[in-house]
Amino acid sequence: MSTGTAAPSVVRIWLMAARPKTLPVGLAPVLVGTALAGTAGVFHPLRFAAALLGALFIQVGANLSNDYSDARRGADTEDRLGPVRVTAGGLVPPRQVLVATYVTFGLAILCGVYLIAVAGWQLLLVGAASIVAGVLYTGGPRPYGYEGLGELFVFLFFGIVAVAGSYFVQTERLVWEAFALAVPVGLLASAVLVVNNVRDLETDRRAGKRTLAVRLGRERTRTLYATMVYGAFALTPITWLLGSLQAWLLLPWLALPLAAPVVRIVRNRTDGPSLNEALARSGQLELLFCVLLSAGILLS
Repeated sequence: MSTGTAAPSVVRIWLMAARPKTLPVGLAPVLVGTALAGTAGVFHPLRFAAALLGALFIQVGANLSNDYSDARRGADTEDRLGPVRVTAGGLVPPRQVLVATYVTFGLAILCGVYLIAVAGWQLLLVGAASIVAGVLYTGGPRPYGYEGLGELFVFLFFGIVAVAGSYFVQTERLVWEAFALAVPVGLLASAVLVVNNVRDLETDRRAGKRTLAVRLGRERTRTLYATMVYGAFALTPITWLLGSLQAWLLLPWLALPLAAPVVRIVRNRTDGPSLNEALARSGQLELLFCVLLSAGILLS
């Protein structure tokens, strides 16, 4: 009788490759941008669905591209603390991961084609830039994720671009409130990546992957994470204090009791299981924050 661990199923392997714990990063900003459009009395369900699916496909495509590229560069070694990567772990041949990346980005492009047709050519630039940024995070000759720029690009594309773009999809115009609301969303999205890079700091350093965590060191990166998380809560009321929205924007503060324990884990723990939990809870925190923020916007 075999005592070995059973091999994961095909479905589970591809779920591992998609990294579902990171998917709130793609979902959350679309909710906020669409909610802001709702305050102007605008809501197009099909546009919302296409924007949501497009964002999720871009997120999954970026994860698959990262899985493939990191394995080829030798960044995903056996001693890393995170979950097994399917390419480096030999669970899926590299070519299959690459094909899955192309298919996923292709589905994102189909969503984008519809949005361009109904909302304007400007979305072609947004979609193309988002896909290129997803590929070049760990791919290409000079991957920016290896130079400490990953958090900046996540802030831009899963914060500013995603929230403002989702608003534009609905209204075909832009307002300053969309950019102001995108800042806390982008901070929380970047915080998810910070946890990932704190966890992988030592293996990334040995692989020559100079993430922001490698550049700053563990203690300063932990401080950066806390600043991002609490900064998101602190910046939420701006569009109430300076704009037309109301105090309902403080609803995300209800999530503060969930934020503090995650910050403590990141500050005090170095083991893989704890930091993997912190990564998952960081994604959940962003999603809850954005659901509450969206509700606050609609109630204003």
